[in-house]
Amino acid sequence: MKRNCLAALACLVAAWADISAAGAQPVIPGSTAFCLYEVPLDESGKRRWINLGIVQYVEATQTEVKIFYGAGSFGSGHEARIAVAGMEAALQVLEKMRRVAAACR
Repeated sequence: MKRNCLAALACLVAAWADISAAGAQPVIPGSTAFCLYEVPLDESGKRRWINLGIVQYVEATQTEVKIFYGAGSFGSGHEARIAVAGMEAALQVLEKMRRVAAACR
């Protein structure tokens, strides 16, 4: 059991080094129940993350990607908007979301 933990820790450290070297934000494997994805700063300059485990749906257009999440039984949900410069950029945002979600499994 201890050997497996050390091997997993070594893999995690190696992955962290690869991500850090690439200049990307590190993604540590976790749970689909708590899977954070950073969205752009809000109007007041606050950093924000959404939990991908509670996303209901995503809309992509030529100008933005809208992520709808946290809706309860009364429809009291929230949305995060990410400005993009075209559909190709919108698809890149979606691909990044997929990668983050895959790492949370």
